[in-house]
Amino acid sequence: MDLDPRLLRYFIAVAEERHFSRAAARLHISQPPLSYAIRQLEENVGARLLARTSRHVQLTDAGQVLYREALTLLRQAEEVRTLVQRVDAGLRGRLRIGFVGSMLYRGLPALLNAMRAELPDVEHVLTELNSHEQIEAVRRGEQDLGFIHANPVPDEVQARDLMAEPFVACLPQAHPLADRRTLRLAELAADDFVFFARAASPSYYETVLSMCVAAGFRPEVRHEVRHWLSVASLVSQGLGVSIVPACLSRSGLAGTRFIAFEHEARSISQAIWPSAARSPLQEKAVALVLRQFPRLDPPQGGSAAAT
Repeated sequence: MDLDPRLLRYFIAVAEERHFSRAAARLHISQPPLSYAIRQLEENVGARLLARTSRHVQLTDAGQVLYREALTLLRQAEEVRTLVQRVDAGLRGRLRIGFVGSMLYRGLPALLNAMRAELPDVEHVLTELNSHEQIEAVRRGEQDLGFIHANPVPDEVQARDLMAEPFVACLPQAHPLADRRTLRLAELAADDFVFFARAASPSYYETVLSMCVAAGFRPEVRHEVRHWLSVASLVSQGLGVSIVPACLSRSGLAGTRFIAFEHEARSISQAIWPSAARSPLQEKAVALVLRQFPRLDPPQGGSAAAT
């Protein structure tokens, strides 16, 4: 059965006007093509839809049913058309977003609020992954957008630096140096350290280690963990000291103190996305990221990657 939307619109006009001439005028066509269209629709559905008299038109029982269903079908067709157009324009769909934990203190919540305001019909699926996992997920097309710590990326992945922050010493509240405004890293030479696991983030591990070596000591690494808040939590329990990006000082974790020390290294956050074949929704998301984070000048010191 061929329910041509054009024939359904013609039928609805006749059903509502109850008159062929008025329906033809409403549709901006002449009456003969309208009469032919109704006969064609009746042939398609295999039922008589209208009872015609010289003065007006009445709907048959079958016509009454088709009238109700035709309204529903055309409304659904319009909804589908609108949905497809919004998806094509990047206004509907699903964004798969990866992030490292430190981005919770580096502007990710504000960015997500901006995305919800501008793209209210888009579903945001967030997954916490380390930098290398995100790079691979974007390369394989399993993730649309990622927020990582600075790392080399393959040709299939595009990266943009978002912000650079210094590292700070993270000490337990009871530490003898916890009330200092600044310190020399060498003053922590005798302390136990909490590090990111080398296997999870070789670059970050080596960056922190090199800072300690440059200060004249090799740290005693007692604990290795995979998440920023795990580092700060172990420190808060008095299980060691650590070196973390300054953004962790905004975590509000009780029992910790964050103290500046002199160094040149910087922890750099990056956004990543596919280099090619991006969807309209991905294009809009990337544009939002670039608006939310002003362009970052290349750092003068080194950079670090982390999980």
